[in-house]
This record gives sequence, structure tokens and C-alpha cells, in this order.
Amino acid sequence: MSAQEPRRRERSQPDRLSKDTIFSMLSNQRRRYVLYYLHRNPGTVELRDLAERIAAWENDVSVADLNYKQRKRVYTSLHQTHLPKLDEAGIVDYDRDRGTISLADRASELDVYLEVVGEHDVPWCDFYLGLSAVALLFLLAAWLDVFPFSALPDLAFAGVIVILFVVSAGANSYLARRNRIGGRNTPLDVFGDDD
Repeated sequence: MSAQEPRRRERSQPDRLSKDTIFSMLSNQRRRYVLYYLHRNPGTVELRDLAERIAAWENDVSVADLNYKQRKRVYTSLHQTHLPKLDEAGIVDYDRDRGTISLADRASELDVYLEVVGEHDVPWCDFYLGLSAVALLFLLAAWLDVFPFSALPDLAFAGVIVILFVVSAGANSYLARRNRIGGRNTPLDVFGDDD
């Protein structure tokens, strides 16, 4: 096998991760930190760099202010426990010999579970339901010849409604990408306080 060729998993895996596997992988804060770091640093990363960054997040200090014990504790748990579990599930590719990690194709299956939704955000399904109700009221007002809706040509009226939905869908798509774990504005406190 060449140095550039990724390792192939020897055991057969199901087509998709089960929800139990997904929730098990995401139930640990360090594993969520691994995914966060790998999303922000595409490609292959060194275990040492990953362990330092996670230790800094866990201890709320800069990487430069970490002590040996803090680094070693995270490094050991990642090397012995968390990365092998993520690798076995096919979420990351972990080369123990080289100490390198990268996201695997299956990592994308976790994206929907890693979306960040703010505490006061309105769910998009509710937003679209409300937008549909408003469009229906506008349509009803136009049908009943209520001014100013009666003054609009039918095609212009339909165009305004379509544009509202297109702009809303575009905003939804942009915010969903930005708020996924690893997105530009993902705050670290979205990970919770478990071990």
C-alpha cells in the first residue's frame, strides 16, 4: 500500500450508520470536539495538534498555556478510546501508526445532528408554515379584490410570493451551513457539559 493511499476498512459495514451508533458517537464531548476541529481543519491533522486544541478548549486556556498533564490526558484518551471508536464507525480515518486523523465519508451522516440551533431561533418548518399562511392571506385578499392586492396583476402577485419563498429558502440554506458544527460562527458552548 502506498503512503498516499488511505487504509481500507477490513470489516464490512452497513450502508448507513444506525441512530444508536450516531448518538453513541455524539454522546461524548471529546468526540464532538474532534468533529468540530476536523470540520474546521479539512484534510489530515496530527493527533498532537488535535489533542492540544481540545485540551485548550476543555481547560479554557490557550494552547500555549497548557501544561504537560492537560495535554497528556487528552492525547491518551483520544489515542486509546475516542479516535478508535470514531474510526471503527467509519466517521474518521485514524492512522494509529502515523498519528494522523481525517474525516471519512460517513462523517457527513452526522451533519444533521450537529447543526447549531440557537435558543430563541424559530424552527424553519414553523417559519415556512407562517410564510405560507401569509401568502394564503395575500391570495385571499387579491381574490376578494381588497386594495392594494387587487391592483397587482396576477403574474406580479405570484412572482412576489415565489420571490419570498426563494429568499427564505436561500437564507435557510446559508444559515444551516454556517451553523453546522465546524461552520464559521459555531460557538464552543453548543457541545454541552457531559464527559
